[in-house]
Amino acid sequence: MTMDPHHPSLINDCLIQIFTFLSEDDLISVSTVCKDWYEAAETPWLWRRKCLQRWSFCNLAVLGSEHVNHSWKRYFLRRSHLEMKMTKGQSGGYTCYSLRGHTGRVVGLVYLQGNSSQNPDLWNSCPTVCSASTDGTVRAWNIQNGTLLWCSPTQSPLTEIVCDELHEVVITADSTGVIKTWQSQTGQEEASFSTASPHCTLLQYNINNDWFLTVGTSQGSVCTLADSTLTKKSSIMVCDTFKVNILLVSPDKKWIVAGTKDNSDLSPKVIYTESLTHPSEGEDPLCQSVPVTGCQAAVFIPTQPARLAIIYHSQHSNNKALTVFDVSIKKTKYKSEIQVQQVESFPLTLNTWSPNILLEARDSNCLVLAADKELWVYSLKGALLASFKEHTMPISSICLDSFRVVTASQDLSLRVMIWKNDGDHGLTLESRYHLLGGSHTMSRGFTHVACNYSSIVASTEGKDGKDVLKAYSFTS
Repeated sequence: MTMDPHHPSLINDCLIQIFTFLSEDDLISVSTVCKDWYEAAETPWLWRRKCLQRWSFCNLAVLGSEHVNHSWKRYFLRRSHLEMKMTKGQSGGYTCYSLRGHTGRVVGLVYLQGNSSQNPDLWNSCPTVCSASTDGTVRAWNIQNGTLLWCSPTQSPLTEIVCDELHEVVITADSTGVIKTWQSQTGQEEASFSTASPHCTLLQYNINNDWFLTVGTSQGSVCTLADSTLTKKSSIMVCDTFKVNILLVSPDKKWIVAGTKDNSDLSPKVIYTESLTHPSEGEDPLCQSVPVTGCQAAVFIPTQPARLAIIYHSQHSNNKALTVFDVSIKKTKYKSEIQVQQVESFPLTLNTWSPNILLEARDSNCLVLAADKELWVYSLKGALLASFKEHTMPISSICLDSFRVVTASQDLSLRVMIWKNDGDHGLTLESRYHLLGGSHTMSRGFTHVACNYSSIVASTEGKDGKDVLKAYSFTS
């Protein structure tokens, strides 16, 4: 092909098209050849394309504010470098802080604003984590420098914590059933609501920018509150006298799944969210039982509107089974009905009697489950994609995102596994390294773990009753 020197734009367009086949390293190399190649290799479209190919979703917000402009090339190189450090986990590639201050057990920890693993802010990275404890306090930490930002006044022992990143609100439940909301920047208490339940399961979600909190109680009911003022909207009984400890919302926010792990004869319920958030006077909430009993774990598939995976006791064997359902609504002239249709089902051979089964999902076809010392990755059709038995004691918590899976164990270690596209075999998980949590003479093991795009935070159970947070921050 002959280049026309009188039409440089044609030359540039041809170079850009050829450069789409190059790796980032080759793209940087060819930019040193000459001015034309440099201009073509620096084209923002090329680097934006690489970002979208690698991370699926990026928008202009990743480049910073209107006052600070960053190029797609800088974003790609910075995030790639950060992921390389997280992939290797080498000493010097991260800092570790021990966050001390709680005088009781840590019951949960959550990341706050600006820490989304899907849309990270690489330019103003200052991760903040909130932890709740049986000592009755909520504490907010800057995990990059290991400092305490604020601590709430002492109250009854806390039992659970969640947060709403969009509205910058932290929500806690205590052992007397009191739900409280806290301003995440200052720790100022905003509202309080009493459920009179010694155990609450919290589920926070937003619908069209409206804020909702659905609470499962130890009496078997589900109560829905609105706004950070915690205004009661509805209440429904789902498993009378048994604790609601399964509570999920579908990706399209149309469905709530509520149930209990404590009775092998009961089925989880699917509830139409709108009938909880905007109940009609004189009408019961739209609700339907899922056709399985003895639910042990459940998760919605994140890339599907309402596809639900459930692990339960199999009636045909002493082991467990996993079934996938699609949830939808059928409207007729006179009524609306919830339809729960089976998509896939297969038996699980877990080789464990552990009652604590952890289940998470990635994309549209990967289920990750952990029980006792083992972790498995299944496709939705039941194909075993990977399995790991690297811990010497039971896995207590797992954290999953589009980049990695982190497992926390009572053996006082964190195992970090990276997602890998294995050509013809598709997505699989690859074990990379482990992080240690300190001395066994001081701690009993890890109890909770959470991660964002640049850090991992986990709680260790102190033998003196005072739990400590371990914060591992990777630097870009």
